[in-house]
Amino acid sequence: MPKPNHQHLSRRERQIMDIIYNNGEATVSHVHQQMPEPPSYTTVRTLMRLLEEKGHLKHKQDGPRYIYLPTVPKTKAQQSALRQMMSTFFNNSPTQAVAALLDLESTKLSEDDIRELETLLKQAKGQ
Repeated sequence: MPKPNHQHLSRRERQIMDIIYNNGEATVSHVHQQMPEPPSYTTVRTLMRLLEEKGHLKHKQDGPRYIYLPTVPKTKAQQSALRQMMSTFFNNSPTQAVAALLDLESTKLSEDDIRELETLLKQAKGQ
């Protein structure tokens, strides 16, 4: 099975993977219902089969239906996506990435968030 490369997914493939990661697993029907402006059921089924062939999904059988699961754990996929974003947009600078995140109008940190970030920074400094 080829190693999945999440950088080369189409918009629809990314939508499918997002739905499956958010749910842990899903049937074609479930994915189809959750997609914004979904294509036909047959198209979703075909895309999921292709994602399986590319190594992004695997399936288990539950009676007559297939239940699809990601082949890469969500945490590993998050790390991979973050590495790619850091490289592409922030010149591999954690400082630039965090500054951009904090600069977003929607970012509101609670006191607990700030304490947790301080703890993480202290841990990173100790490494």
